[in-house]
Amino acid sequence: MSSQGSFSHLDPQGNAHMVDVSEKPVTRRVAEASCRVLLSAQTLIRLANLPKGDAFAVARLAGIQGAKRTSELIPLAHQIPLDQVEVDIQPIPEGVAIRSHVVVNARTGAEMEALVACSTAALALYDMVKALEKGAVITDLRLEAKSGGRTGVFRRDG
Repeated sequence: MSSQGSFSHLDPQGNAHMVDVSEKPVTRRVAEASCRVLLSAQTLIRLANLPKGDAFAVARLAGIQGAKRTSELIPLAHQIPLDQVEVDIQPIPEGVAIRSHVVVNARTGAEMEALVACSTAALALYDMVKALEKGAVITDLRLEAKSGGRTGVFRRDG
C-alpha cells in the first residue's frame, strides 16, 4: 500500500494500472528471495545424474532467464535493466533450497524478479524430476530481503 493507505497499482476508480515511476530517482536496489522443493531422499540422491541432465545447472539457468522475463509474466511489472542475477541451489535434508539475489540500478525495485527467479528455478527442477517423483512439492516462496528505494530496507526475521 502507498503512504496514503491505497494500493499503488489501483487508480481512483479501482482499476489496475501500471504505476508511473518516471519521476522516481534511479537508485541501486537489491532483492533476495527463496523457496524450497521437497523431494524424497531417493530423488535427491539422483539429482546430479538425471536422464535430462544436470538438474541444478538447468534450474539455475531457468531462474536467471525467468528473472530477465519478469515483465512479460507479471502484467504490471516494469521492465528493468538487471545488473546481476544469482540463483543458488543447495541440497537440504528434505529436498532443495533455492535462493536468488537480484541487483538493479533503476526507478523501481527487483522484488518480483527475485521471486520469479526462484519460482522458475523450482519449476525447472520439478520438470527435471517429475519422471522420478510426481509428488515433489514447491513451497515457501518468499521475499527474504530488499534494499533501495523509498521504502528502504526489509529483511525477513529468522
